[in-house]
Amino acid sequence: MKVCRISGPFGEEGAGAGSVFSAPETKAAIRESSLDDIRSRLNNPVVTVGSFDGVHRGHRKILERLKEVAAELGGESVAVTFDPHPRRLVDPEPGSLRLLNSLQEKILLLDGVGIDNLVIIPFTPGFSQIPSDIFLKDYLLLGLGAKALVMGYNHHFGHNREGRFDSATGAGIMVCEVPQFNVENDKVSSTAIRQLIREGKMSLAAYCLDAPYPLMGLLGPDGRFLPEEPLKQLPPPGNYPVKVHGAACDCSGNLHINAGQRVFLSSSECPLAVGFQSVSFR
Repeated sequence: MKVCRISGPFGEEGAGAGSVFSAPETKAAIRESSLDDIRSRLNNPVVTVGSFDGVHRGHRKILERLKEVAAELGGESVAVTFDPHPRRLVDPEPGSLRLLNSLQEKILLLDGVGIDNLVIIPFTPGFSQIPSDIFLKDYLLLGLGAKALVMGYNHHFGHNREGRFDSATGAGIMVCEVPQFNVENDKVSSTAIRQLIREGKMSLAAYCLDAPYPLMGLLGPDGRFLPEEPLKQLPPPGNYPVKVHGAACDCSGNLHINAGQRVFLSSSECPLAVGFQSVSFR
């Protein structure tokens, strides 16, 4: 998967676009590119837009449809996402938001789904003011050269989330809407999965995610584990079995979360190297 971050003015150049954590498991480097440069390297792009926090089963339905339409048109699949998460800027209480994925976790998950291209837009205060029709025209249609759009049933875009499926259908290109995805009559959403994790229901969360819940971070010499994403949604205090995905070997481990939400990682199977570690809840 090719990964590009759009460079250029967004009201406040680079504001709010957090630093990139260079994780060895990430298969694609992030390239800073202009819209013109990205468009010149795309072939019949079919585009979808979203925060994709969790890359859960609902997201995966959209992404699978994206790949299908791209194949039908003989083109490439393009997922457009934002960094930081838009709610970190526009929510009245942005510090209360907890995220399912860091940027690098999201990249790894999207790569695993088989998307051809990921375009990251720095979400700044200036960018957040762009009206939906301008975003649709200047970023998706003219900017990326989208030949078709794939949207979730409840997707909104642009300033104040004013753009939706109906407004996109008037753009003169093919627009596909993907219906809601349910598990046992309950809607699968990032919000619902965050609640499951808050309650420690890791198996059900993994089912809704269609993958074990990942956690990337830095392991200190004292065993303390610092998640890459400071606002990562963690389960309640306790001990959790995890799989440690190391460069040398994979092994079982234990993740301890104390009452202060400090995280500690250990393994009785193999010594864990200080530095970057990637784990997933079992």
